[in-house]
Amino acid sequence: MANLYYREELPASAFAVGGVVEIAGDEARHAVRVSRLRVGERILVGNGRGALGEGVVEATDKDRFAVRIEQRSDAAAPETRLVLAQALAKGDRDERAVEQATEFGVDAIVPWEASRSVSRWGTEKREKGVAKWARTAREASKQSMRPRIPVIRDLERLSGLCSHAASDGVAVVALHPRGDARLSEWAGGDAARAASEIVIVVGPEGGFADEELDALEAAGARTLVLGDSVLRTSSAGPAGLVVLNTALGRW
Repeated sequence: MANLYYREELPASAFAVGGVVEIAGDEARHAVRVSRLRVGERILVGNGRGALGEGVVEATDKDRFAVRIEQRSDAAAPETRLVLAQALAKGDRDERAVEQATEFGVDAIVPWEASRSVSRWGTEKREKGVAKWARTAREASKQSMRPRIPVIRDLERLSGLCSHAASDGVAVVALHPRGDARLSEWAGGDAARAASEIVIVVGPEGGFADEELDALEAAGARTLVLGDSVLRTSSAGPAGLVVLNTALGRW
């Protein structure tokens, strides 16, 4: 299967066997003009919320194509949601984290503004930043053939993360060298398996401030280490997702 294309506004019922799904606009233009999609090719189409249809392209135009659905599937939402709280970082490091986390199966991503974040999102930048992360997650989902596109939540600050840590059913884990246990050990225990949502919190290039870790721990979060190496802000979250995917049997 070479390609997956999304039409997010469609309900799951639109991907019924025997039906035709049309894709138009930028998605179709890229498929037809750049990827050279042709009549007779077998592809996947989905709504990014779990519904997938497999079929053969019946028609193409410069800004649209149509697929006759021959098989369909529905990917259920996971029992335990994996969420990455990624600190804003300079350059494209936070976007690289979004891309890799999407490839590694994250269910939602929260941008958060740490005290040592070089990048800052004001009112106007906040909306644009969330939209940019959403585009990155969407493209990474297509590349990795994901039936569900991760949700990019609104920007949060420390107080929001502490609220999550104090919520029932939510386990918040801050990845930092001062942790007294490894993530792999915690992930195999009862606390991880009992959670409906696990939030991995990653700091910016300069790391967490001590006050941030103190506040998170006071709210109920755990501070854990990945291993002996200290990873960059762009790779720590994806690495943590690998550990959790393995421990929870998602991989």
